[in-house]
Amino acid sequence: MLEKKDIALERAVLIGVVTKDQDEDKSKEYLDELEFLTFTAGGYAVKRFTQRMDMPNPKTFMGTGKIEEIKKYIDENDIGTAIFDDELSSAQERNISKILNCKVLDRTNLILDIFAQRAQTSYARTQVELAQCEYLLPRLRGMWTHLERQKGGIGMRGPGETEIETDRRIVRDKIALLKERIKTIDKQMSVQRGNRGAMVRVALVGYTNVGKSTLMNVISKSEVFAENKLFATLDTTVRKVVIKNLPFLLSDTVGFIRKLPTQLVESFKSTLDEVREADLLLHIVDISHPNFEEHIDSVNKILGEIKSSDKPTIMVFNKIDSYSAEPLDEDDLETERTKSHYSLDEWKQTWMSKLGNNALFISALNKENLEDFKKRVYEEVRQIHITRFPYNHFLYPDYDENQA
Repeated sequence: MLEKKDIALERAVLIGVVTKDQDEDKSKEYLDELEFLTFTAGGYAVKRFTQRMDMPNPKTFMGTGKIEEIKKYIDENDIGTAIFDDELSSAQERNISKILNCKVLDRTNLILDIFAQRAQTSYARTQVELAQCEYLLPRLRGMWTHLERQKGGIGMRGPGETEIETDRRIVRDKIALLKERIKTIDKQMSVQRGNRGAMVRVALVGYTNVGKSTLMNVISKSEVFAENKLFATLDTTVRKVVIKNLPFLLSDTVGFIRKLPTQLVESFKSTLDEVREADLLLHIVDISHPNFEEHIDSVNKILGEIKSSDKPTIMVFNKIDSYSAEPLDEDDLETERTKSHYSLDEWKQTWMSKLGNNALFISALNKENLEDFKKRVYEEVRQIHITRFPYNHFLYPDYDENQA
């Protein structure tokens, strides 16, 4: 099921809806993210289609007229793939495929494909394969298009349905097998975590593509794979880090994203054990992203789901070198001044000021303010360490006193 191969750049159209819960701005933002996902998967977004509607059409997701418009564009421009921003039901996927006569993917399928490309270790590949099987199971009927001629007629009843049922049983058995395999690996990883002793554990968490792996490389002097694409890191990486003379374990975890498929949340919960067992979380935020506040909410929501929202957390606002406020002329009396016009100093005076010294502003790529970052992490890890081992406090003096 998992194929690791380079895919030629595919031409695709992106399709989304504008609803009462998702206005035009939010729809555009989701499609921007979908375009980045498409690029990460090996595709190129040629055009976007959106439609305003109260709720998606249960048969074809979009309205009849819009589907015809999309079909015409696909036929005229030799487009091979149509990607929908929301998860399609098996019936919708089947109906749309018949009309458009091209490959139809939804956001979930696209993310699963990226995960399949990115999974390196046996554990990550097993988790992705489990998510793929769970996604595939209710959609098997739509994949038996070669049996459509067997819908009726003497001697034609039965075999197709039997084959589908056989395949369903195979997929169910595969899911059970993968779940058992994950349980076994979980036990092994639990033993590994236990063998790390009582060292303080720090976990990097955050939205996908905020620079967690880049920061990991800078701090730990290691070579964790980092790239300006979504989900560059799937496998949790743990490194021993020493700041001054204070050692601790730093783990780099899979990034979060909005509309994350439920199958992936379930299958990757075990990967997030590193977060659950961490003593300190470093919540990395890409402050240069126009919607970084929503990203923070998305991450906090998932941290709540895995019961890790009450852990000591330092907010690290990364990519300050890329941050730029939208220009606003002082003489412009018509344009309303919004958060998009805030400078970094103005942002620091907002709700961020309530975080006190738990808000850090850095650039991992350009190594800006890294000394402040190291000092704050050192202080927090030192406090956790001497709470755990009171007799060790003399080993680790204050950061400024420690010249080692």
